[in-house]
This record gives sequence, C-alpha cells and structure tokens, in this order.
Amino acid sequence: MQALLVGNSDGIGLTTSRKLLARGWQVAGISRSASPIEDAAYVHVVSEVQVPGYRETLQALLDRLDPLDLCIYCAGVGELLDPSDMDREVEIVDVNLLGMLRTAARVIPPMVARGRGHFIGISSLADAMRSPQAPSYHASKAGLSCYLESLALALAPRGVHVTNVRFGFVDTKMAKGDFKPFMLDVDRAAEHLLACIDERPIRHTAPRIAIPLVRLRSCLLELEVLRGAESRKPK
Repeated sequence: MQALLVGNSDGIGLTTSRKLLARGWQVAGISRSASPIEDAAYVHVVSEVQVPGYRETLQALLDRLDPLDLCIYCAGVGELLDPSDMDREVEIVDVNLLGMLRTAARVIPPMVARGRGHFIGISSLADAMRSPQAPSYHASKAGLSCYLESLALALAPRGVHVTNVRFGFVDTKMAKGDFKPFMLDVDRAAEHLLACIDERPIRHTAPRIAIPLVRLRSCLLELEVLRGAESRKPK
C-alpha cells in the first residue's frame, strides 16, 4: 500500500507518516522542510504547495508511487489578521484551500480511473465559525470542508473515498490563542486519521465533545453580525 502525505515534516503529518510506516505502508511526503524520517520505505521531496513548480514536483513523485492508494493533505497555515498588511491573508487561503485543490487535481483522476483510492483533507472546527481575529483561516477551512464533502458525494459511486477531518485544537505550532479547550495531542490526532483510513467516513470530527461549544460560539458570532447589520440600517 502506498501513501502520499502533503505537509508532513512536523506535527500531525509527521506522526501519521511514522505510524503508516509502522503498519507496513510505503510512504512519500512533500513539505516545505526536510523530513526527520529515515526509513527505506520513505521518500521525501521539499516543496511548497503555493509555488509555481508544485504541480510538476507532485506529478514526478506520483509517477514513482503509481498506483497511489492514499493521499492525506496536512498542509496548513494560520495567522492573526493584520489589517495594515494583508498579503499573509492571501497566502493562508492559497496554502489551506488552493494547495489542497492543486493536490487533488493531480491525485484523484488516476484514482477514479482505477476505481479505488482515498483522499483525506485536514480541516478544522473553525470551518463553522466567523472570526474577526483570523478571517482567512476560518474562510479557508470552511471552503475546504465544503469542497471535500461535496467531492465525497460525487466520487463515492466511482469507488473513490474522500474524508473531511475536522480537528479542534491540536498541540502543534498551529494552535494559537490563550484558550484552547479539549486540546488533542499529536499522537491522538494521528490515531484519528488512522481510524479514518480504516473506516473511510465522509466527515470525522474530533474531539466530538467540542461540537456544542463550537455551535454556541458560532451562534454568538452570528448574533454579532446581525446586530451590526441592524445598526447600519437607515433610520
């Protein structure tokens, strides 16, 4: 079995790569940094998903992996909004959402041709909320979740599975802010991904205990938006 992980030089991607190797998978990785993994069953390429040559780099690696059974898109960035310099906002959406689309566009058609395969994207519970602190991150995850779940419905009749994994806070460099309820450690997050590989759901949310909290927060933010809209109506 052959797997490709994008964005796996640290965090969830790195831990999941190691767990797949322990299971006997052949694993390849692409990330912006070199990988610490040293294993005969592992190959790594350094590339960023938003650079012009990414598609060609990815395709060259896919040619070595054919047939590919599994692809996990782990790449993601997130920063707080700086209204005085919004170039970073573009990069966040590019990496989190468009990078996934670039990857899927190369990975999925061969899976469809074979009638089997599994594509997993790591999203976030942030997909259900608005955010004045990090609008690009929340918007990119909302787009990621919507696209993956829609794609899952389209590809299921063709034998290809797509899974949208929605994590809350995971103990990585991506976890920002002072309040981080129900945080998962990286090992536990990777175990959730392994369960998704086995079970192939369309959506997997972890930890589930955080769902009511997210819904409450989402409702409160929606009320703020509605109040803002009402306050601007002409009298």
